[in-house]
Amino acid sequence: MQSLLTLSRAIDRINEFFGRNVAWLVLAAVLISAGNATIRKMFDMSSNAWLEVQWYLFGAVFMLAAGYTLRKNEHVRIDVLAGNLSKKTRDWIDLVGHFIFLLPFCIMMTYLAWPFFWRSFLSGEMSSNAGGLIIWPAKASVLLGFILLTTQAVSEIIKRIAIIRGLIEDEPGSRHDLPPQVEAGLEMKGDRDA
Repeated sequence: MQSLLTLSRAIDRINEFFGRNVAWLVLAAVLISAGNATIRKMFDMSSNAWLEVQWYLFGAVFMLAAGYTLRKNEHVRIDVLAGNLSKKTRDWIDLVGHFIFLLPFCIMMTYLAWPFFWRSFLSGEMSSNAGGLIIWPAKASVLLGFILLTTQAVSEIIKRIAIIRGLIEDEPGSRHDLPPQVEAGLEMKGDRDA
């Protein structure tokens, strides 16, 4: 299990790197958007290429940060329901959900994204808009995003198994950890129900 935890930490570091660095693409998208809007209003000029760069950057941020978001446990979930469950139950739900739903979905999307990207790359596919850009970089971000999300799903499965087995503690501040007073209230409720 130790070698799997080492693999998990390596995956976490890779997604941490991507998540922190693609955040700069948001700034680039904002600056390009502001510059494009200013030029359009002041000089009555516009460029499809600049508009497409904006959505390329937005798409890259969305796709390349998905694994990082999973690592930080910030994906949307129904905390109202999870808050009424014990930590062990939440860990089991995450493990089963990641293994049965998330991992197969990510593997399937990675499998489907490869030819989607590769055909575009080989053909030099261009945007149908006048003055548009090549398409394959945007399709490459879809492929890379799903590869990163798939590896992070593997990492999360490894960590959940280790946590359930008592080999590691959950990361402090993660959404798996409820505040101590809520956790204590759940334990007291469980004692009364028994």
